[in-house]
Amino acid sequence: MYTTQYQKIKNFIIPAFASCIILTSCGGGNPEGLVELKSKQAELKTQLADITSKIAKLEGDSAKKFVLVEAHGIKPSIFKTFINVQGRIDAEESVSLSSEIPGTITKINVKAGDEVSKGQVLAETDARALQQSISDLQTNTELVNQLYEKQKALWDQKIGTEVQFLQAKTQKESMEKKLATLLEQVRMTKIVSPINGTIDAVDIKLGQLTAPGMPAIRVVNFNNLKVKADLAESYASKVHRGDEVMLRFPDLNDTLTARINYSSRAINPMNRTFGVEILLDNKKEYHPNQIVILNINDYKSAKPVLAISMSYIQKDLKGAHFVFVAEGNKSVKRNIMLGKEYNGVVEITDGLTEKDLVITVGFDGLNDGDAIKIKQ
Repeated sequence: MYTTQYQKIKNFIIPAFASCIILTSCGGGNPEGLVELKSKQAELKTQLADITSKIAKLEGDSAKKFVLVEAHGIKPSIFKTFINVQGRIDAEESVSLSSEIPGTITKINVKAGDEVSKGQVLAETDARALQQSISDLQTNTELVNQLYEKQKALWDQKIGTEVQFLQAKTQKESMEKKLATLLEQVRMTKIVSPINGTIDAVDIKLGQLTAPGMPAIRVVNFNNLKVKADLAESYASKVHRGDEVMLRFPDLNDTLTARINYSSRAINPMNRTFGVEILLDNKKEYHPNQIVILNINDYKSAKPVLAISMSYIQKDLKGAHFVFVAEGNKSVKRNIMLGKEYNGVVEITDGLTEKDLVITVGFDGLNDGDAIKIKQ
């Protein structure tokens, strides 16, 4: 604006002044005309001096610069801080089964993905030799039982000796124990599910030799999954059962809000950590051993408070924290007190109100009382 006014004045005065000089030089033969021109020249010189003074004033005013800034108000909100830790999904009921005795796999009754119930036979090993032994033993057992019954009947009638009765009884009990042992061995040839669940893996084939300890079939109850994580002991006083936790599943690109179901009170002496557990619902498909990021809420303000980014806060030579706020067209330095901080945002406990406009852009190099203009 100042430049435009200055240019208009120059466009008017300079041509007029030049014309006056030309006329003065051309009017040498006319004394009356010369006097008139000189008078006009003096008048123009006066106007030029006045205009030059005004231009200098305008240029001086334009030299007074302002700082272009951005300022925003702050709305109170509940301030929360979180503990971030990595955990994993674990199945409450997950078993890897194997045969209880060495043998050859003769039957596999399930495949991966099948739903099974507790007590269901999943696979069997060769039990033909045992079955034959049981058959022979059952025949002998029947004979021994008959002899015992007859000897007992005689003994009840006081016929025969006590030794004969005890021998018959002992033979009967011995045969029953042998039969029970063989039946237990037959039971051990079967791989039985101890839980209700889903067949997650079948690691055996028909005709394969197997032995105790060799993985055969894995059963998982996917209806009873939970998240487990280990936290440093420094958080032991901050994390409790019932605390809110946000679970983030990176592989699923999904989040879930839940609460801590269990927080261990014992510290592991090996790594100085304690465990927490969060139960999962069955609304979505989760996978055991899947990575989970836990954000555990360890602090929550009692009422809505003001909070701003740490990047807006400066520190003076005395170590006091401050921000600049906009008041009209001036910047004002405002000392503040800080509370809890999380993820680059800090709670303001004193020094600001929700009516303040905090300068968020352009505060670098700004001084208290500097002229400012808020960018719209």
